[in-house]
Amino acid sequence: MLQIAVLDDYQRMARSLADWRRLGDAVEVVFFHEPIAQPSLAGTLRDFDALVVMRERTFLSRGVLSELDRLRLVVTTGMRNAALDVAYLRAKGVVVSGTNGSSAPTLPGVPSPVEVAFALILATTKRVVLEDRALRDGHWQLGIPGRLGGATLGLAGLGRLGSAMVAPARAFGMEVIAWSENLSVARADEFGVEPVSKAALLQRSDVLSIHLVLSERTRGLFGAAELAAMKPSAVLVNTARGPIVDEVALIEALRRKVIVAAGLDVYDTEPLPAGHPLLELENLVLLPHLGYVTEADLKVMYQEAVEDIAAYLAGSPIRQLEG
Repeated sequence: MLQIAVLDDYQRMARSLADWRRLGDAVEVVFFHEPIAQPSLAGTLRDFDALVVMRERTFLSRGVLSELDRLRLVVTTGMRNAALDVAYLRAKGVVVSGTNGSSAPTLPGVPSPVEVAFALILATTKRVVLEDRALRDGHWQLGIPGRLGGATLGLAGLGRLGSAMVAPARAFGMEVIAWSENLSVARADEFGVEPVSKAALLQRSDVLSIHLVLSERTRGLFGAAELAAMKPSAVLVNTARGPIVDEVALIEALRRKVIVAAGLDVYDTEPLPAGHPLLELENLVLLPHLGYVTEADLKVMYQEAVEDIAAYLAGSPIRQLEG
């Protein structure tokens, strides 16, 4: 009997979104709906032969992985996962497969993470959360909302998601500028975006939206100095990965009104712990990492995870990650 653990099924939908029965009677699948505390990880997962993990929701350290003697297969949604030591797993002889959305239907509009980014942009610039709270407390129009028309959207990253931000921004009448270390003029021209230096990105952006991959190069890329270089009226939105922005520096900048507001969908620690300093800030809109969380997206992820497991059982693993 192959024992499979499906981690972090927050919405309790993994079982219904894919046909796990196709794996046969020799497989038992256990679904975990709540995050497993780090001290309990090794003990909880020790008796499983395979893990299905959802992006970076659970950090699996080398120390934890070293205690999972039965582990033979790890399936991660997506084709990269910063919470997995893929090289270590492969050295242990563990197969690591991913999902790439190849079976996803073509949906109209922009990707879900872009929708979430604009939800945060609108919530912060239009003071949605602040005015909602005030109205419920008996107050009427406490502040002046910003306007997107004529404002400058600065994109940190012009990849698949960053470039998808351009069309909605144009619809709102925004000017769009972009920067990343590897951004070429040709890439910027392809989307009609002005390429700028990092300094210009910070100085000119009315809204700075981050769409970079987390790496050692991007970790802490936006810290105290970068936040201080932004306009006092600027808004920062991060739907990429939490550690790209120095969390301590951001908290201090929001407390001191170095920038007017921020919108976050990602954090250094997820789920965000109770009592975290971010929860105390009124000029901050928070979402619980909803960027890719739609039924359509989750359905493709779990269906491809089942495909990965079936291929492994057949002796021909697919979509393997390189270490």
